[in-house]
Amino acid sequence: MSELLTLPPQTPPPSPLRSWLFVPGDSERKQDKALATQSDAVILDLEDSVAAAALPQARERVAQLLRSRRDGGPQLWVRVNSPGSDLWRADLGDVCAAGALPDGVVVPKVSAAEDIVNVAQYLGTLETGFGRPQGSTRLLVIATETPAGVLALPQYPVALAQTPAVAARLAGLTWGAEDLSAALGALAKRDAQGALTFTFQLVRTQCLLAAAALGVQAVDGVHTDFRDAAGLARQLQLARGDGFTGKLAIHPDQIAAINAAFAPTDAEVAHAERVVAAFVALAGAGVASLDGQMLDRPHLLQAQRILAARARTR
Repeated sequence: MSELLTLPPQTPPPSPLRSWLFVPGDSERKQDKALATQSDAVILDLEDSVAAAALPQARERVAQLLRSRRDGGPQLWVRVNSPGSDLWRADLGDVCAAGALPDGVVVPKVSAAEDIVNVAQYLGTLETGFGRPQGSTRLLVIATETPAGVLALPQYPVALAQTPAVAARLAGLTWGAEDLSAALGALAKRDAQGALTFTFQLVRTQCLLAAAALGVQAVDGVHTDFRDAAGLARQLQLARGDGFTGKLAIHPDQIAAINAAFAPTDAEVAHAERVVAAFVALAGAGVASLDGQMLDRPHLLQAQRILAARARTR
């Protein structure tokens, strides 16, 4: 117990982004619709939703959006092509050519921590060239789209600890099943009751654990049937219960449900405020008590997370 008493105060976690809406990089109509939603982040996609022949047009359209953006509205993120391709550097170079950098970059089909380092270092070069603060462009990594990527996840904490600037740029990890399913030759990702099969449960859990080990946001993958509101609700309940703090979306109609699912209830907020107050009253002590129950640092951290999530909903 004496060890707990000497722990330094913890920094409250940042407010997480609940909803991340994908939109094709070359579709002005869909972008206008996405930007009018209450999504926390809009991901302008240059990868799967854009045909190779349309990629130059998509890059120019995304660059135009970044140049003309105004305060307020969703954050603007860009999904580039795979680090294993020869396209992602051109994606970033073209969309940032005028010095308007996105809030963040979504990195798909990552196979090793080295892929994250390479993208981060190139972003650092762009930030320096345009006089932007280092690390201001964040990263969301889709970490499970290749078998090698899944196997590499446990190595992330050690590998990224060797490059603190890269680790600081990392906002979160998310998981995907579609590309991995194709790579595995899997005939099904869910059983007859709609639950993930063992392999994909494992993949999802690996992503969640790696995000927690890195101290970054864990973002749940997409629900591909955007007309299935009941299925989305089930996924959201499971995701929040397990510790995910946001979810990817592929349709504007999914945003309201996602935002509501990751907004703390009034009862959760009230309890979190009492937990924080109990520690404040003891002036930095490592343990406290509330309603006859002992509280320690994990309880404080969870309370701070709940209050940070509530702050975004106001």
